[in-house]
Amino acid sequence: MLSFPRIAAASSIAALAFGLAHPALAQQAGIRIALVDAESGAPAADVAVTVENSGIGYKRVLRSDAQGMVQLDGLSTAGDYRVSVEASAAYSASTPVSVSLRSNFASSVTLPLSPTSTAAIVVTGKRGITGVNTVNAEVSASLKPAELAALPIEGRDVIGALVRLPNVVASTGFFPESPGISINGSNGLDTNYLVDGLDNNENFLGGPKFPVPLGFTRDVTVLANSYSVAYGRTPNGIVNYTSPSGSNDFHGEVYTLVRPGRPLDSASAYPRRDLTGNPVGESFERYQAGGSIGGPIVRDKTFFYANFEYTRDRNLQVVDAPALGTVANVSGRNQAYLGSIRIDHRLTEDWTLGLRANIGRVTVDRPGGGLGGGNVTFPSAGSDQDRFSTLIAATASYSGDEWSYDGAVQYSSFRWNYGKPKGPAGPQVAIRDPSGLTVGVVGHPGYVFNDFERTWQTTQRLQRKLGNHKLSLGADLIHSRFALLGGGNPDGNYTVDLTSAQLAGLASSGKGLGLTAQDVLALNPAIAPGGYSVELRPQSFGTGQTLVAAYVEDEWQLSPKLTATLGLRWDYDSLTAKGGKGGDYNNFAPRFSLNYRPDSRSALRFGAGIFTGKLTYSVISDALQRNTTSPGFLAQLNQLKAAGIIPKDSDLAKVTFDGNLTVSPNCTTVSACPTPAQVQALRGTATLGEGRILNPAGYQSPWSLQLSGGYQFQASDTLTLSIDAIYSRTHNLARLRDLNAPAPFTPNLANLTDANIALLRNQPDNAARFALAQSLGLVRSQAAADATRPVALIAGGARQITVSETAGTAEYKALILQANKARGSDFYAFRLSYTLSSLKNNTDDINFRASNSNDFSTEWGPSANDRRHVISAVGYLYPLEGLTFTMAGLFQSGQPVNLVPDARIFGTQDLNGDGASFGENYVGNSDRYPGAKRNSARLPWSATVDLGLRYALPAFAGKLELSADVFNLFNANNQSGFANAATTSNQIQFGGGAPFVQRNAGPPRQFQFGAAWKF
Repeated sequence: MLSFPRIAAASSIAALAFGLAHPALAQQAGIRIALVDAESGAPAADVAVTVENSGIGYKRVLRSDAQGMVQLDGLSTAGDYRVSVEASAAYSASTPVSVSLRSNFASSVTLPLSPTSTAAIVVTGKRGITGVNTVNAEVSASLKPAELAALPIEGRDVIGALVRLPNVVASTGFFPESPGISINGSNGLDTNYLVDGLDNNENFLGGPKFPVPLGFTRDVTVLANSYSVAYGRTPNGIVNYTSPSGSNDFHGEVYTLVRPGRPLDSASAYPRRDLTGNPVGESFERYQAGGSIGGPIVRDKTFFYANFEYTRDRNLQVVDAPALGTVANVSGRNQAYLGSIRIDHRLTEDWTLGLRANIGRVTVDRPGGGLGGGNVTFPSAGSDQDRFSTLIAATASYSGDEWSYDGAVQYSSFRWNYGKPKGPAGPQVAIRDPSGLTVGVVGHPGYVFNDFERTWQTTQRLQRKLGNHKLSLGADLIHSRFALLGGGNPDGNYTVDLTSAQLAGLASSGKGLGLTAQDVLALNPAIAPGGYSVELRPQSFGTGQTLVAAYVEDEWQLSPKLTATLGLRWDYDSLTAKGGKGGDYNNFAPRFSLNYRPDSRSALRFGAGIFTGKLTYSVISDALQRNTTSPGFLAQLNQLKAAGIIPKDSDLAKVTFDGNLTVSPNCTTVSACPTPAQVQALRGTATLGEGRILNPAGYQSPWSLQLSGGYQFQASDTLTLSIDAIYSRTHNLARLRDLNAPAPFTPNLANLTDANIALLRNQPDNAARFALAQSLGLVRSQAAADATRPVALIAGGARQITVSETAGTAEYKALILQANKARGSDFYAFRLSYTLSSLKNNTDDINFRASNSNDFSTEWGPSANDRRHVISAVGYLYPLEGLTFTMAGLFQSGQPVNLVPDARIFGTQDLNGDGASFGENYVGNSDRYPGAKRNSARLPWSATVDLGLRYALPAFAGKLELSADVFNLFNANNQSGFANAATTSNQIQFGGGAPFVQRNAGPPRQFQFGAAWKF
C-alpha cells in the first residue's frame, strides 16, 4: 500500500499533471524548432523549414504552425541535421543551424528570422540558438564527440569521464567492481545504464553489463532530475549512451594506446585500480589497440558502423611467504575484447530499421600474491573473474506528419563468474604460524560465485499530434532469468596452526610456489578454533524478474513561449511479490514540467514528479542463498511469529528456502575432523551465525519525489550559462533488519575518560582489555547480548535472523552553476560547473544495517558519497592547426568518515555483542566509537588536474593523431574523491582521537600515450 506521505506527494503533483514522457526510444530522437520574428518576438507562422541530413540522404520540408513551431519525431541519431529557412516575401534566409541528436531526447532549435527589408537587396539572417532546452525541465548534461575526443580519459573508459559533469562524482562503492560513479551522491547501484535508450544494466547487483568504450560512444548523457517518464526504473539518475552510426561517407580510425607504468608513473604506497575496480600495484601496465569503420552499404539507404577494442593489462604481484621459503613474483594478465556493430536502414522515407549488437569478453586475472609485503596467497588459491556480456537489439521507427512510432526488441545476457579456480577442485588451507599470523594460503579460492543472467526487453511508443498537443503512449517490458551457482567450498576450507618445525619442513622442501593443500594437510596440523568449514549445498538456484511499465504524455504548447509537459507512468517489479504480502502494484508516478521561453536566447524551467525504481535482484538472491528450512530454524521463526515480530499470518513456506549451507564442525587436528562427506550428517543441527529469509512483510519499490527549477541563457553563439536547483526525497531504500536483534546497548560514556582509556591500552592483551571494558560498562559480551534476543539459539537455528526491508530514506539538495563555451571560430573552449550539495540518508547499501538493535533513527547522516562542494573546470586550447591542449581540473570537498571502535582500547570492535553481519564484509558498517554519530568526520579536500595533448597531421588521406595524457599532473595525495571500495577507503577510522591512518589514495601521477589514424 502507498504510505500517507507518498499519497500526499502523488496527489499534489496529480493536481498539476497526469504524467510526463518524452520522445523516442531505441535509436530514435526528435527536433523541436521554434521560429521567432527577430524584431517583434512574435511566432513566425506558416514558414517553410528545411531539415536535411546529407549524411543519410534525408530531407524534409515542413511549415510552422500558428505557434511558430515545427516538430519532428522518429528521427535517426545518425549523422548531423541541418535546419534552415530560405528567403521568402516575409523573412530573410536564416543562417543554417547544425544539430546532432541524442537518443531519447528532442533537441531544441530556435531560429530568429529577420523580416524582409524593402530597402535592402540582401539581408543576413540571424544565427539560430541550439544551446538552450526549450522543451521540458530535464536536468542533464552531456559529453559530445569533440569533448570526448579531447579529454584525457584513462583506458578509453567513458564512465571515468562522467565526473566532468555536474551531479556526478567518483563513487565509494561496496565491492571492488561496483560502478565507479555516483549520481546525486547516491549508491552507484541505483544508476540506470542505457544504450540508445535500451537497458544495459547488470541486474544482479547493478552497473553496466557491456562496458561501452570510447569508440562506440557518440554522445553520453547523465540525467539527474526531472527527466521524462519514458525513463524509469530508478529513483535516482540515468546514464544514456548514444551509439555512433554510418553515413554516406566512410569514416573511422585505427588506434593504439599504452600506459607504460613505472618508472614513468610516480611511486605510491597505495594500490591503483584497473578498469574493473580491482586493485593493482606499481608494476601495472596497459596496452590497447582497436579500430572502427562506418559508411554506406547502399548510399542514402543502408549504413553500418563497427568498432572493436582490445585491452591487455599486465600486473606483477608478490607472493611474500618467507616462513614457507617462498618470496616470488607472479604475473597477472587482464584482457578485454569489446566488439560492437550498428546497422541503419531507411526502408522508406518514413520508416527506419536498425540493428545493434555489443559483445564483451572481460577477464580479470587474480594470480595470487598481492601489491606489497605480507601477501601470502599462492597461485593455487588464485582465480579468474569473467564478465561476459551480449546485447542484440532490433529497432523500427515511423515518422509521419501526424503520427510517429518507434519500437525495439533486445536480448541480452551476462555471465559473471566471480571466482573461477585456476587449479583443480580441492580444499583451501590457510596456514598460521605459532603467533597466529597467516603466512600462506594454498589450494582453492574457497568459494563459488557463478551468475548467469538472460534478459528480454521490448519497448513500444506511439505519438500523435493534435493541434497544440503532442500525445504519447508507451510501454516497456523487461524479463530476466537468473541462475547462481554459489556457496563455499564443498571440499572444505581449513585454517591450520603449524609448529615452527612443521613450517621449517615445508620451507626446506623446495616446493616453492608449487606448495599444495595436500602437502600441508598431510602434516596433520592443529585446526584453529572454528577453522574448518564445509559447504553442504553447492547448488544453482535463481528466479525471474519482470519489470513492466506503461506511460502517457501530453506535451502541450500553451503559447509560443510556454510548454507544459504532463503525464503519468506506472511501474511494476515482480520481485516485490517474492515476500509474504504480494506485489507492489500501485506505483503510479505523475510528473509535470513547465518550460517558459522569455526570448529566443533563454528558458525558465520547473519540474516536479515521482520516480519509481526497481529492486536489486541480489536482495532476493541473498535471501535465497543464506536461507534454510532446518527444523531448528523453522522453530525459531514460529517463535518470532508468536511474538508478533513476524506477522502472525505469515506462510513460512513462502519465505524460507534451502540455499547454500556452510557448516563448521569442531575439531582439533586435521585427522580428527570429519571428512566433507561425513559433515553432511550435521546438515540439520549446525547453528548459523546469520540466516536470512525473504521478508514476510513484503517489499515495496523505491521511489523519489523530485523537484527542480532552473534558468538557461545563451549569452553568445558559443557561450551558454545556467543555474539549477534540485531536490529529491527518496523512500523505500533497501537495508537489513535483524528480526532476532538483542536489546539495545549504550556504552557508559561517563567511564570513557582519558585515564580509563590509558588503562585499557595498557592491558596485556585483548581479552584483558575486554574484561576491563565490560566492567566499565563500555562493552557487552556476545553471551549477554544473546540472552536478550527474542528467541534463543538452538541447534539448526541462527543467531541473527535478517531480512531486507524497503524502509530506508534519503534526501538530496543541490545548486548547480554552469558555464559552457563551444569552440566556434575561437581558439579556445571550456566547461565550468560548481555544485553545492548535500545528501543525507539512513542506509547506504542493500547490506547496510543499524549499528545498535535496528535503531535506524541514529543512522540518519551524510551519505558515504556526500560532498558539499564540487568544482569541475575543463579548458580546451587550439593554438595551432591540428593541436589541442586540454586541462581538466576536479576539486572536491572531503567525503565523510565513520569513526569505529579500536580493539586496542576495548578488546573488540563489537561493543554491543550482536556479532558481525554478512554485509559488513562489504559495507564496513560495524559499531561506532561511543558517542560518535554516523559519518560525523570529514576528509580534506581533494584536487586533481589532468592534462591532454593531441596533435593531428595529414597522412594517408586522413589524419595521424599523436596523443599524450598525464593524470594527476601535480601528483596530489588525495585521500578521497576517487573511486574505491568502502572497506579499503580512508572513510573508516578509529575514533577517540586516534591518529589518522591512510589506507588508500587516489592514483598518483600517471602517463598514457597513443597514436591513431583517423579518416
